Amino acid sequence: MNTYDTADHDEHPLLGRLIKLGLFLLAQGIAVMLVAFVALLVSFGTSWSATTEQASLLQPGDARSGTLLLKEDGAYTEAIRLGIDVDITVSGPTLRTRVTQAFRNPTKDWVEATYVYPLATNGAVDTMKMVVGDRVIVGDVKERQQARVIYEQARSAGQKAALTEQERPNIFTNSVANIGPGETVLVQIEYQEPVHQSGNEYSLRVPLVVAPRYNPAPIVQSVDFRNDGSGWGATSDPVPDRDRISPTVLDPAKNAPVNPTSITVRLKAGFAVGEVKSHHHNVKTESPDNATRIVTLADGAVPADRDFELTWTPAAQKAPSVGLFREHVGDADYLLAFVTPPSVEQATQKPLPREVVFVIDNSGSMGGTSIVQAKASLLYALGRLQPADRFNIIRFDDTMDVLFPASVSADAAHVGEATSFVSALQARGGTEMVPAMRAALTDKLSDTGMVRQVVFLTDGAIGNEQQLFETITAMRGRSRVFMVGIGSAPNTHLMTRASELGRGAFTHIGSVEQVEERMRGLFAKLENPAVTGLSAKFSEATADITPAIIPDVYRDEPLVLAARLDKLAGSLEIKGRVGDRPWSVTLPLQNAAEGKGLSKLWAKRKIGDAEVARTMREMTPEEADKAILALALDHQIVTRLTSLVAVDKTPSRPEGAPLKLSELPVNLPAGWDFEKIFGERPQQVPTQLRERHADARNQPATRRPTPAAPDAIRLPKTATSAELKMIAGLILIVLALILFVFNRRRPLLTDAA
Repeated sequence: MNTYDTADHDEHPLLGRLIKLGLFLLAQGIAVMLVAFVALLVSFGTSWSATTEQASLLQPGDARSGTLLLKEDGAYTEAIRLGIDVDITVSGPTLRTRVTQAFRNPTKDWVEATYVYPLATNGAVDTMKMVVGDRVIVGDVKERQQARVIYEQARSAGQKAALTEQERPNIFTNSVANIGPGETVLVQIEYQEPVHQSGNEYSLRVPLVVAPRYNPAPIVQSVDFRNDGSGWGATSDPVPDRDRISPTVLDPAKNAPVNPTSITVRLKAGFAVGEVKSHHHNVKTESPDNATRIVTLADGAVPADRDFELTWTPAAQKAPSVGLFREHVGDADYLLAFVTPPSVEQATQKPLPREVVFVIDNSGSMGGTSIVQAKASLLYALGRLQPADRFNIIRFDDTMDVLFPASVSADAAHVGEATSFVSALQARGGTEMVPAMRAALTDKLSDTGMVRQVVFLTDGAIGNEQQLFETITAMRGRSRVFMVGIGSAPNTHLMTRASELGRGAFTHIGSVEQVEERMRGLFAKLENPAVTGLSAKFSEATADITPAIIPDVYRDEPLVLAARLDKLAGSLEIKGRVGDRPWSVTLPLQNAAEGKGLSKLWAKRKIGDAEVARTMREMTPEEADKAILALALDHQIVTRLTSLVAVDKTPSRPEGAPLKLSELPVNLPAGWDFEKIFGERPQQVPTQLRERHADARNQPATRRPTPAAPDAIRLPKTATSAELKMIAGLILIVLALILFVFNRRRPLLTDAA
C-alpha cells in the first residue's frame, strides 16, 4: 500500500515546493475574500442602520387608510392629507352647498397645498372662508390676475393665504400657502344652485372627483412659407390649460382611497316629501319635523371617487306643475319660475318618422363598468326603434367606425347586425370625440320629413370641450343632440352645454341598474313632440330674462326662467305650442313665494348665456368677456375671469424657511379601469406629487416618467488580487498532483521492465 509522507517531500523537493506554494496562495486568497465579506457585512449594516433611522418617521405598514406616502432617499414621509365635508341645505327650488376642505400637514416642512376638485356645473360660487386656529378670514372676489398677484405676494411674505380659481365651470382649484408643520387649515367654499326637476322627481348632484381627461396633442401649423424654404409656425393647442385640469390620479391597486368625504343634506322641499333615495351611496334619513328631512351617509365618510346623487318625490301623486319665487336684492327684484307644460300623448297625433344616429364612446376611460352601461343602453335603444325609423351607429376611441354608409331602416336584419356590432365593442384607446360628432351631424339623407336625432353616449372625459361646442354650433343643422352621460363621474359641463347647443337634453346613467329607467325616460323625449315656440312676457315690469331665447322643452322637463325686474308688479305670461296645439299660462307676480340666492342664479345663468353667445359668434370674445366680468364682480361670483382670495395679514412662516409644494392627488372614479387609462401599472407610487397626470392615451411625450428604481446596496471597493491568487494556487496544486502521480508510477514501470 502506498502512502504519502514527508519522505516523499524529501525525495521530490520541487513537488513539495509547488504544493506549499499552491496551498499558501489558496489560503491567502481565501483570507482576502473573508476580509472582503466581513467588510461587506459591516458596510451593509451601517447602510441599513442609516436607512432605518431615516425611515423611522413612517413605514408603509404604519400608515392609516387614506394616507399617501412619499419616498425620498429611502425614507417614507406622509403627504398632505385632505378631509372633505359637504353640507347642503335645500330650500324649495334652490340649494346652498358649503364644502369644507381640511388641509392637514403632518410633515416637518412648511408647505403649499393645491387641490383640483369638481363642483356643480350650474353652481354660483360666491363665498370662501379660510379658518386658521380661531381666526376666520373671508375671501374677496377679484379679477383673476389680480387675485393671483395678491396670493403670490402673501405666499412670499410667509402669510397664510387661500385662492379659489375656476378652470372649467365644473372644475376648480384651491391653493393654500404656508401651512406650518403639524397645522390644519380649513377652506370653506359656498355656492348656490337650482334644484333639478324631471317629471315627478327632484334631484341634486354633488360631483366628488375630477376624472382623468383625454387632451388631444397640440397641432403645429406652418405659416408664411418663403421661396427659400424658410418659414415660421404657430402652435394651436386645443387644451392650453391641460396641466391645471389634470391632477395626479392614484392607482387603486397600489393605494388606499384618499380624501374621505362626509355629506349632510337638510331637505326642505316646500311640499310634503315621499321617497328619498341615493343611487350610489348608502344613506340614512331622519325627520326632525314635518317639513324637514336630514340625509346623511349611513357608512360615515366615503372615498371621493364617485358623484353623490339624491332624488326625492312628492308625497302626493303629482309634482307641482308651476313654481314662482322672488328675492329683493339692492334696487332690483329677482324672479325664478318653474313651469312644466302638459304632456302630449302619442295617440293625439301621428308621430313623425325619425332618423336616429347613435354614437358610442368605447375609449379607455369607458373601461370597467362604464362600457357595460353604455352597451346595455344602446342595446335597449335599438330595441325601441320602430320599423318606420332609420338609424346608424358610430363608435369611436382614437379611431372611428361608422356601421352603415348611410342611415338604414330599422328592420330586423339591420337591428340584428347592429346588435352584434355593439356587443363586440371593447374599451381601448384615446377619446377623439370631435371627429365622431362631425360624422354624426353630417346629414346625408337631408329628408326634412324625418326628425333627425343624435344620441351620444359618453363619459365626456375630454379637455377640449370648446372644440366640441364649436363643432355642434357649426354643423347642427336640423339635428337635435341628446347627451347620455355614462359612469360614476361624467363631465356634466360638457353634457349640459352640448345638449343646450344641440337643442336636445341630457340624461345621466350612473349604474347598470339605471339603464332601463333612464333610457325609457330618454325615449319618452325622443318619441314625443317637444314644446316649441316658447316666449315669455311681463305685463308691467321691465325685465332682463335668461335665457333670452327660450329653448324647446321636452316631455316632463320644466321650463326654467330667471329674470331681473325693476318692480314686482303685474304678471308673467308664457306661450308656446304643445305638439300641434297652442298653450299658454299666466302667473301673477304677487303670488310668488320668497326664495333664496335667486340673484346669484340669475347672474350665473346670464354668464352662461354670454359663453354660449361667444361660442355661436353672436358676441365677440371681447364683448363676452366684458359682460362676464361685469356680472361676476357685481354679484361676487367666481368665473374663468374672477377668483376668490383670502389672506391672513399676520406672517406665520419664519423668514428664510423653505416652502414645499404638494399637489394633492385624487382617486380614480369608481368603476374605471386604471390600466385602460394609464397603460400598465407602474411599479411604485409616484414619488413627486408635482408630476402632473398625463393620460396614457395622450401623446407619448406627455406621459408620466416611470419612477427610478430604489438605490442598490453599495458594495465596498475591494480591488485585490485574491481571485488571481486563488486560481494560481489551484493550478499549482493540480500540477503538483499530476507530477506526484507521474513520479509514483515511474518506479513501478521501471521494475516491470
